[in-house]
Amino acid sequence: MASTSTAVTVPFLDLKAQYHSIKPEIDAAIAKILETSQFVLGEEVAGFEREFAAYCGAAHGVAVNSGTSALHLAFLAAGIGPGDEVITIPHTFVATVAAIRYTGARAVFVDVDPVTFTMDPGKVEAAITPRTRAIVPVHLYGHPADMDPIVDIARRRKLVLVEDAAQAHGAQYKGRPVGSLGDMACFSFYPGKNLGAYGEGGLVATGNEEYARTIRMLRDWGQDRKYHHVLAGYNYRMEGMQGAILRVKLRHLEKWTEARRSHAARYRTLLADTGLGLPSEAAGCRHVYHVYAVRTRERESLMKKLGDRGVQTGIHYPVPVHLQPAYADAAWSKSSFPHSEKAADEVVSLPMYPEMTEEHLLAVSQALHGR
Repeated sequence: MASTSTAVTVPFLDLKAQYHSIKPEIDAAIAKILETSQFVLGEEVAGFEREFAAYCGAAHGVAVNSGTSALHLAFLAAGIGPGDEVITIPHTFVATVAAIRYTGARAVFVDVDPVTFTMDPGKVEAAITPRTRAIVPVHLYGHPADMDPIVDIARRRKLVLVEDAAQAHGAQYKGRPVGSLGDMACFSFYPGKNLGAYGEGGLVATGNEEYARTIRMLRDWGQDRKYHHVLAGYNYRMEGMQGAILRVKLRHLEKWTEARRSHAARYRTLLADTGLGLPSEAAGCRHVYHVYAVRTRERESLMKKLGDRGVQTGIHYPVPVHLQPAYADAAWSKSSFPHSEKAADEVVSLPMYPEMTEEHLLAVSQALHGR
């Protein structure tokens, strides 16, 4: 009779293990903030902005309080507002579309490539109307979108290109880091991200000085100097504590990314005979495996089998945005975006984090093989 448990419990993510691996550095960074009392913005946030912008190959980085806020302010800096349209994908976290809605603009969807789950460039031109102002490719799961044809369309049609890089810290496209491929790029530092804060955080990377200047004002009540409000802004500032923590963690990001890539390669070997659709890496791309999403037509039974054997799983994402009640639009219905809908029905995310061991990887494999 097959065992219903494994000797090893494999969590979906283990942030505690990551903390303990860098505990002295983190504790010192937190203590410095407590001593300086620079709790909002301050030197540590400014230092992180410089260092992360350089990591992305961008001239400017503007830190904010979440990835959603980063998107919102990027759209506002681009002049997007009521009556405008922004092209993106429906197979994404809802924040991509929510931030478009915050400006009063309308999201217009195009389907994803069924292999990479990123924007299908061949669908973009047909979605452009006289109201279109921007294109937002999403580097989903840590795999870059196919940017060259999307950049070409944006330039020819004079549209703003905003990368949603919330899941793609360190990903590369043809040797260039995401964050440097469009007019602006928006990152999230939610705790579970490849580069995660100990709370919320986000950043807009850009090579455009005017965009950076506008976003800096918008995040801080529209001030160009204290108590002088040029724009109608927001309280979207990054906390000093998060900036200090992120500076520490950025120093380890490349090592963690290589660990993720190594785990993904090991999964590909261990799971080759399972019949699952395994993630792949397009030529010229560097996948950073924020999520290791496999495909199966028997998702519920697969997740139960893994759960019974101590392996945690997730779904990213079970309902595409165009079918979410909060974002319903008369222009879209079920079957409007078949690849996105099929992905939403089939994807299962397996455990993926740098601190995984060979024992963890074998436990996942054994659970999938029913051993």
